[in-house]
Amino acid sequence: MPSNLIFEEIQCKSLINRVQAPGMGFRWSINPYRGCQHACVYCFARGTHQYLGYDSGRDFDTRIVVKVNAPEVLRQELRRPGWQRELIVLGTACDPYQQAEAKYAITRRILQTMADFAQPVHMLTKSPLVTRDIEVWRRLVRVADCGIGFSVPTLDDEVWRKLEPGTAKPIKRLQAMRRLVEAGVPCGVMLAPIIPGVTDDEGHLGEVLQAAREHGASFIGPNVLHLKPGTKEWFMPVLRDAYPHLLARYAKYYRGSYAPKQYTQEVLAKVAELREKWGFNQPREPQQTMGQLKMTL
Repeated sequence: MPSNLIFEEIQCKSLINRVQAPGMGFRWSINPYRGCQHACVYCFARGTHQYLGYDSGRDFDTRIVVKVNAPEVLRQELRRPGWQRELIVLGTACDPYQQAEAKYAITRRILQTMADFAQPVHMLTKSPLVTRDIEVWRRLVRVADCGIGFSVPTLDDEVWRKLEPGTAKPIKRLQAMRRLVEAGVPCGVMLAPIIPGVTDDEGHLGEVLQAAREHGASFIGPNVLHLKPGTKEWFMPVLRDAYPHLLARYAKYYRGSYAPKQYTQEVLAKVAELREKWGFNQPREPQQTMGQLKMTL
């Protein structure tokens, strides 16, 4: 644990956020934490830390905002007469099972509250810590639509160490997923982000899909890297050190936030072929929303 780690405990006034981005496939999200100890260099949410007056680099990794009253606020919001129990996606910005969760157990209490109200929920995570709460997830399965997407961009240890320095090994995530699947919880793999020139070849992609199938995934959700302000400034120096031969390509690809449309279509077509090869059908409910997600942790 970094010596400069700061947990900033706050009392939130509201918890359920309306999703503003169009085409996401869901309207509501919850993030128990802001900032993330996983320290993924590509995390799209880095720029959101600047709204708090912090930087999107080290501050994002080490200054973690903790919504300590989140479960109580959620209970109040779910009781509102106008709430229609629409799907909520947990962890669209920062991992709800990052290391801070071992200390605070806020995500656990949020899920317990959702089970009390039979509230539909999907979640994104990179953390095996989710297995601590298998019994809570089993309870959720009995009362509501729920599912978990495990973010696994690569199984290559060298790539993992460079791009996701604070996370558990990818194979540990897959092993955690298998335990959840065996407990009856719908789970799949978010193949995201796909890193141009690093993890976009058939070898890397196929390895993840094969492992996903072997560990019980029921869907695959791919997404190509995007570099928004706040993230790009943090990602590019890492790219320069780790993959200097790709600098010219990235200068061409990422004049804006997104990779070229043609490139993206080609990569997603490759994933579609591999999905068919490994027996993954098109996402269906409750996995459909997870497969449509455009964000990655």
